[in-house]
Amino acid sequence: MHLLFPGIWKHEGRILTRNLIAGQKSLSEELLTVDGTEYRAWDPYHSKPAAAIMKGLKDFPIKEGGKILYLGAANGNTASYFSDIIGMKGIIYGVEISDRAMIDLIQLCRKRRNIAPILANAKLPKEYIWIERVDAVYEDVAARDQTEILIRNCQTFLKKGGYAMIAIKARSIDVVKNPKEIFRQEMAKLKEHFEVAEEIDIEPFEKDHELVVLRMK
Repeated sequence: MHLLFPGIWKHEGRILTRNLIAGQKSLSEELLTVDGTEYRAWDPYHSKPAAAIMKGLKDFPIKEGGKILYLGAANGNTASYFSDIIGMKGIIYGVEISDRAMIDLIQLCRKRRNIAPILANAKLPKEYIWIERVDAVYEDVAARDQTEILIRNCQTFLKKGGYAMIAIKARSIDVVKNPKEIFRQEMAKLKEHFEVAEEIDIEPFEKDHELVVLRMK
């Protein structure tokens, strides 16, 4: 077992988190027991942060006890690993616009009590203005204006000096432009509001995607 970040290990070529809810897993997920402790294998082909970690990410801002705003939580797959990392002293506010995905997310939240599901449009942070200031904002939203969505939410909810992460989806922004040009374009927008901690291309796990870690100026 090799500790990569607090709450994240690498073992026999796999990324692991300690399972917060013993015995709980999805149908496709692998559970491992190492030295009497149960871990979940975090698949880089199904989670962009895991892909970035596998590609050598050095700065991962999700910590034990952290308060996280997750934009585009979908069915909660990646959020469930964040849940393992932050533990029961932390909280994830999972914003999702899809009714169908929200059904799955609510089922997950019934078991993982450190995730709060929010049915809302991430473009309109006033819809969930009641949430507290957070330590980190993670965004995985398929939209042309995904960078602006992150900036708007961070200005509203992110603590001073807090972190943001965004999975830039080149093909969601423009299907014609070269992805590298799109990444440069979006990074220029982000640099107006954030300091860039790390920028990493996550191919071959996700094509035409970059994961970017940022600090609020």
